[in-house]
Amino acid sequence: MRPALLNPLFAPLSALPGVGPKTGKLFDRLLDRGQGARVVDLLFHLPHGTIDRRDRPKIRDAARDSIVTLEVTVVEHRPPSGRFSRGPWKVLVEDETGDAQLIFFLANHSWIERALPVGEKRWVSGKLELYDGHLQMVHPDRVLDAAALARLPPVEPVYGLTDGLYLRGVQKAAEAALARLPALPEWHDLAALQVRNLPSFADAMKALHHPADPKSIEPGSPARVRLALDELLASQLALVLMREHFRVQKGRASVGDGRMSAKIEAALPFSLTASQVGALAEIRADLASDKRMLRLLQGDVGSGKTLVALLSMASVVEAGRQAALMAPTEILARQHFERMAPLCEAAGARIALVTGRDTAAQRRKTVAALAAGEIDILVGTHAVFQDEIVFHDLAFAVVDEQHRFGVHQRLALGEKGSAVDVLVMTATPIPRTLVLTCFGDMDVSTLREKPAGRQPVDTRAMPLDRLGDVAHGLSRAIAAGAQVYWVCPLVSENEELDIAAAEDRFETLKQILGDRVGLVHGKMKGRDKDAAMDAFTRGETSALVATTVIEVGVDVPNATIMVIEHAERFGLAQLHQLRGRVGRGSGKSTCLLLYKAPLGEVAQARVNVMRETEDGFRIAEEDLKLRGEGEIMGTRQSGTPGFRLADLSVHANLLPIAREAATKALRDHPGLEGAGAEALRTLLYLFEREEAVRLLRAG
Repeated sequence: MRPALLNPLFAPLSALPGVGPKTGKLFDRLLDRGQGARVVDLLFHLPHGTIDRRDRPKIRDAARDSIVTLEVTVVEHRPPSGRFSRGPWKVLVEDETGDAQLIFFLANHSWIERALPVGEKRWVSGKLELYDGHLQMVHPDRVLDAAALARLPPVEPVYGLTDGLYLRGVQKAAEAALARLPALPEWHDLAALQVRNLPSFADAMKALHHPADPKSIEPGSPARVRLALDELLASQLALVLMREHFRVQKGRASVGDGRMSAKIEAALPFSLTASQVGALAEIRADLASDKRMLRLLQGDVGSGKTLVALLSMASVVEAGRQAALMAPTEILARQHFERMAPLCEAAGARIALVTGRDTAAQRRKTVAALAAGEIDILVGTHAVFQDEIVFHDLAFAVVDEQHRFGVHQRLALGEKGSAVDVLVMTATPIPRTLVLTCFGDMDVSTLREKPAGRQPVDTRAMPLDRLGDVAHGLSRAIAAGAQVYWVCPLVSENEELDIAAAEDRFETLKQILGDRVGLVHGKMKGRDKDAAMDAFTRGETSALVATTVIEVGVDVPNATIMVIEHAERFGLAQLHQLRGRVGRGSGKSTCLLLYKAPLGEVAQARVNVMRETEDGFRIAEEDLKLRGEGEIMGTRQSGTPGFRLADLSVHANLLPIAREAATKALRDHPGLEGAGAEALRTLLYLFEREEAVRLLRAG
């Protein structure tokens, strides 16, 4: 149960004055809360900028093209000439040093006359510009009398907005949200806060939503550092609890005799790399131990993680037990299954696939065979979590592209058997900082080499205005037998717009390339997606237009060209993942980054890195510098929540501090029991790490 103390923060945003049903829907979109935004979501929506209204010069001394606040006398109103004129309403104002015009387009004329009575003193705030030899302020942000000026915050917070929401509305709602902030217990060691000169949680929130100056909201400010430390501590507490949960439960040793593994290796057309051999040895040692395994296997695109997973699972099957592999999408689950099935057949291991699209009859058959021990390896999507899926004796669970799944989902898979060993895999190489952030002190195996035969990819960048040339060049390449991926841009946070862009490009390319063009996107029915992928894999289509649904794991060795449209909208890690879809066969491969000119500084840096290297580990480090942790962990594309208050490109140095505090908290208060740990339990609920609390309750 969430502490009652936090109820005001988890109340719906519609409980705030001025947030009605219509505005509430806009806030839901802004705060990415489809199921309804809460007060805490708005509090965590921190300002990204400020408007500094402290500059109050005379007209003569006022800076041009910047926000100023002027004390003026209203001299004259100049309405637009002609009854139906659409010209601006102008108001001449002055002080003892000069004059300026206030310009209002399509405004409420009676309001202008009431707000700016001739002969009266008023304060106006907005951007002062020089136009046609005259100083003017178009639509002042504020028109105030002396009493209203006294209430004006000298520095106003500026928030991210969405269509239909205005800054004043978000400011008022944030003000109302702050008023609901309860007095929370302190979860940090007070001495540690004093050493770093950090405020309380409530004071930090107030400092950010009521900035005293523009520096107050910077990532390095005491308020931001305090909130970042809070969020990192909640995250680390959850990870330490999860790790402890695994440690206290005794594991079961699974020692294979090597007969199946040997047959799988004999069926391969290549030898394992040194990295694969090393990772396998580490995993098999964990499986043979009586401690439960919780290990991360990370490797660059095409480094052969799936094969390591299969050989590890074979060791468990040799020991007479079952294994499961879970993938984030049906395309990837099906592909894993199709890859593994022939190798399993050669080795005598029984493998099955379960997805959300199975018919009731298929599902019943699989469930019965699994429970009876007639299936050795189960490959699936989220469907594996369902209650009806019962294993005969699950020993080993592999979670692919783990950042697409929450901690509680990894745990749920681990609970499907007795003392299940867990291996999580990612094809996005993760800098050490982020391994600590997302996995705690999980053991890590790394694959750095690429299997023999992987081809380097020639990466080029080209402005979008040459799109026609690119399409015609593809036409020639396709005529020579090439296959092409064309990845459409991320248009916005709105998936519908992404799909519309893909459909438009599909129609355009069909006009140039004919009917041998396929389309795949996330909202297509599973069977249609599979059909489009199958047609491309078999070479029936030569070009595949796609959204980023093809980002991870899709493998068509004959595809040698990858076109990424609006490459400037993608993060480095994702560009690297997409490029990894080509260069898998023997043919020379090319990746074309199409960008909208001119490129910004960060986008240019990304393009340069992509052209310089194919080393995913270097790319991951550069990505962390350029974008922060969200892009690396696939946050935007996968819907996995990244940090809302911490920015790891700035706050990474706080991670060891949070880690140490979390470890000490569990040492001082095992299981976070007792009154002394009440504040820490509150912290876990505040940052919605309930899975960690559920873990405590479950023992």
